[in-house]
Amino acid sequence: MTSFDDRERAFEATFARDQEMAFRITARRNRLLGQWAAALMKLTPEETDSYAKGVVQADFEEAGDEDVIRKLVGDLTAAGVETDEATVRRALDERLVEARRQLMEAQ
Repeated sequence: MTSFDDRERAFEATFARDQEMAFRITARRNRLLGQWAAALMKLTPEETDSYAKGVVQADFEEAGDEDVIRKLVGDLTAAGVETDEATVRRALDERLVEARRQLMEAQ
């Protein structure tokens, strides 16, 4: 029975580590996405940092990426930046690749 228990604990540890990495990648992606949007809105470095943190926080409103996409499209449109949902989704995908790369290099 101990072999089974050991395997179960190892599986649980792997699962927890994978979930933590997925969370970190998503948070990094959202921060990079916030920085991208802030550059389009021509925010100052201080405003950019604050805005990027706000984008990370927006992801906690509901499951999935729709809350982040809605925030960015709304903020960019309000700032007078010509954009649409497809552009934001493409930027989100690009930042996901960059976030993964950054975290893999950091390990």
